[in-house]
Amino acid sequence: MSDAPASPRSPIQARPASAAQSGIWFNEQLDDCGTVHHVPFTLHFDGPLDTAALRRACDALLRRHLDLTSAVESRDGVPHLVPAPVRPELVTERAGPEATRQHITAPFDLAEGPLCRLVLQVIGPREHRLLVVAHHLVFDGQSMELFAADLAALYGAEAGHGTPVPPEPAPAEPAGAEDARLAAKLPAARDYWARHPLGDDDVVLPGLERPAHGAAPGASVEFALPEDLRSRLAPLAERLGVTRFELIVASLHALLYRYGNAAPVTALDLGTRTPEQRGHIGVHVNELPFTTAPEPGLTFAEFARATRAGLRELYRVRDVPLGRAGTGVKPAVALAPVSLTYRRPGPVPQFPGLTVSADWTPSNHSARNALRVELVDGPDAFHVMLQYPPRSLAREHAESLARHWLTLLGHAAGDPGTPLAGLPLLDGDACERLLTGVNDTAVAYPARTVPELIAEQAARQPDAVAVVYADRSLTYAELDAGAERLAARLRDKGIGAGALVAVRASRSERLLIGLLGVLKAGAAYIPLDAAYPRERIEFVLADAGAAHELGDTDLSPEALAADGEPLTPDAPLPSPVPADLAYVIYTSGSTGRPKGVQIEHRSLTNLLLSLRDLLGSGPGHRWLALTSVSFDISGLELFLPLVTGGTVIVAGAGETRDGAALTDLVARHGITHVQATPTGWAMLLDNGFDAPAVTALAGGEALPPTLAQRLRPRVGRLLNVYGPTETTIWSTYDEIDTEPDEVTIGRPLANTRVYVLDEHLAPVPAGLPGDLYIAGAGLARGYVGRPELDSERFLPDPFGPPGSRMYRTGDRARHRGDGRLDFLGRTDDQIKLRGHRIEPGEIESRLLALEGVDRAAAAVRDGRLTGYYVGTADAGPLRRALAAALPAYMVPEVFVVLEALPTTPNGKLDRAALPAPPEETTTQPSAADSPLETVRDIWREVFGLPELADTDDLFDLGGHSITMTQISTRIFDRLGVEVPLSAYFDAPTVEGIAGVVAAVREELP
Repeated sequence: MSDAPASPRSPIQARPASAAQSGIWFNEQLDDCGTVHHVPFTLHFDGPLDTAALRRACDALLRRHLDLTSAVESRDGVPHLVPAPVRPELVTERAGPEATRQHITAPFDLAEGPLCRLVLQVIGPREHRLLVVAHHLVFDGQSMELFAADLAALYGAEAGHGTPVPPEPAPAEPAGAEDARLAAKLPAARDYWARHPLGDDDVVLPGLERPAHGAAPGASVEFALPEDLRSRLAPLAERLGVTRFELIVASLHALLYRYGNAAPVTALDLGTRTPEQRGHIGVHVNELPFTTAPEPGLTFAEFARATRAGLRELYRVRDVPLGRAGTGVKPAVALAPVSLTYRRPGPVPQFPGLTVSADWTPSNHSARNALRVELVDGPDAFHVMLQYPPRSLAREHAESLARHWLTLLGHAAGDPGTPLAGLPLLDGDACERLLTGVNDTAVAYPARTVPELIAEQAARQPDAVAVVYADRSLTYAELDAGAERLAARLRDKGIGAGALVAVRASRSERLLIGLLGVLKAGAAYIPLDAAYPRERIEFVLADAGAAHELGDTDLSPEALAADGEPLTPDAPLPSPVPADLAYVIYTSGSTGRPKGVQIEHRSLTNLLLSLRDLLGSGPGHRWLALTSVSFDISGLELFLPLVTGGTVIVAGAGETRDGAALTDLVARHGITHVQATPTGWAMLLDNGFDAPAVTALAGGEALPPTLAQRLRPRVGRLLNVYGPTETTIWSTYDEIDTEPDEVTIGRPLANTRVYVLDEHLAPVPAGLPGDLYIAGAGLARGYVGRPELDSERFLPDPFGPPGSRMYRTGDRARHRGDGRLDFLGRTDDQIKLRGHRIEPGEIESRLLALEGVDRAAAAVRDGRLTGYYVGTADAGPLRRALAAALPAYMVPEVFVVLEALPTTPNGKLDRAALPAPPEETTTQPSAADSPLETVRDIWREVFGLPELADTDDLFDLGGHSITMTQISTRIFDRLGVEVPLSAYFDAPTVEGIAGVVAAVREELP
């Protein structure tokens, strides 16, 4: 586009911007909006185009619609439209996609103008394309059609076809008339927003990473509704008594509800043209948030009618901007991360002698929402464009969202009586991939038990070392013989199949004899940490109904000597069968009452053989056993090496929490495999752990990416493993890359199935959070004496073989496109604070990604969201970094630095032990340095109030976007400090803004 001097014939008269224009201008001052407010469209000409006539027609059109030739000037913080020094002119060039993109994305200088550019692109001798790009300050969706219709008539006249020129359009509504019109509607608007308070600005979408603030480069997924679906929309809308727009809004909100958004909200572009402004090219829309309240039992038909009723109520206040209604001045796009624009254009205006088509929705290559849905419901096609920021949403997830919406809408069109909870999102192929493709894990393992597998190793290599503790060791023959003697002693006492035996022994090689001896007797063991309080031990013994308790004395060499008390005669002891119980582990209960988890032999064997295949464990491998025997993962360290011919190195009680001692133990014994919680791995790394030959397993709690990055170069292999006690130690695994940027819990182990389901037990699409369920060979028999808990946690598996069960883990997870799982934290760790749903894990992962943070936790203490961390970072930079990436309600109010995070005996984070934050203290600035008085005076002037309190809220006083810009302008004039408009959202009081001014002054050189 080239510029020419402004025409003296028809300059725009300077006037205050309209309410809609003021809102857009304010957004531009608030954020870097990029090209979010650029409105492009194209007209495609086939035929002998008279380019000179088209140029004259464009010039005539600009004289009729003067806003297109304007610029914006701020006068005491109030935007005014003024004549631009230059006016738009039609530019001709060769067509090319890069040139088109450059014209669309080239910034507009609002202060200089003009706010429109026109480009005629030559495709061939008889083929041209007119590209129109205007700023939203002077152009909206309806303006595209008005522009095209006017230009067609003007072209016909200029080209000599005698086409009648339409009457001059009405000028823009005078500011005073608009103010009076809006003032009359203000009471109704205030009443509406009082009854429909604005909710969370959060949204759940497939694969959505929380978007940062402000505009970002955008991408789009575009498609047309299949004709068979499009043809059913009008009859369906008529049948339900709604418009097509209302039907589409209902379907989008139903989709958001099925994604897990309890109260879906979208920002809707609602037209506000008065009858007098029908032909005016300009901005006549108001973007307002619209919320629905779906319920699972509502049918789609009922929900569509409820949506219609809600929209009709919103229509009555569509003219009044949010800020003027006293609801705050955040734009709807900030209040609703999903926005929707719907247009029903008529036929494309025809230019005499030409065949003309239009593209009403070319991308402006920018995104300010998590998702912007642009719909053009045309005469011959229904075009959909999903615009999104690639920094927050991958294309694969945007495409999935489109498929989910089409699937849901297609089902609703076929059966509008379907309850919302039953509307499908996944087609057959996608459902099959999630349920069976990910879970194709079947492996045939022999029906053997751990005692049998260890006996085979003892027969194969009797003199090989099986267990080492300190300076003592047991060969396989010695271990097997000692266990046989103990089993015989137990049998002589009447203890066999179905009995439970508590094992409370010190950490030594004799512990293995105790556990294996109980199993050989056909009983199941209950491991008890010798350090546990007596009260806990007595509870477990009584709750389980233990038949016997073994201690150090019972396992001593003397007690098990061959010449001691008589053994059962020569007949071999009956071996346990795979369906027998192997052990019972007691875990903490949410009610405070520990619960006993019953694991059968077949589940334990499946876990061990699965990891044997995964890790290649076998003779010559040496496993470090460092975990408390009362923690179920100890079973892997103790038994996997023994069933595969390796060696167990038992760490002493004094070594298990001593990082230096464990590091030395690994080096001295040539350890090849180490399993530890992330807390344990951090302790080892802090003590110089470096063992390139070691295969490392991390599990028991979430593995932070920063810790994985520290650990991975120090070991040969690193696997992140996950699993509840109720599914036998580990259920999934992920091998960590050499340079990990992220950590997942990976894929299921052999003969294990994992499901991510919603509250109605329907599969959740990849990229969306849901509840994690586990099925397969690892499932526990159930809980000791807790049938009501069994029925709550162990459910029929609707996707598995008949009679199979699945376990509800209580964890949140998300499928990735490649089948791996992201762990999202415990369901019961969720925080609800001031109406907001907060996942501590999201805050913690953000903290852990920051420099100077080694460990992190988040919790609510004394009513304040508190961030805890171990590291060298200062709280100020942490707060600013989180504020740039998370909503304000997810930024901790206070940070507490700790020497170490509290842990449970099993090495997991102990959230209950996180300390209360210290009381905050504030220091008041001296009167000489404080800008408080000046800021107070400015607020009085702007609001026209003789008195106001320093704690009065700007929005409660009726403040809006113009108020904020006026205050900021006067603060700059008198104090020389620029207050960002975003500060009014974080500190909307006199004292708050005065504090911002003081802080900015401190940073000035």
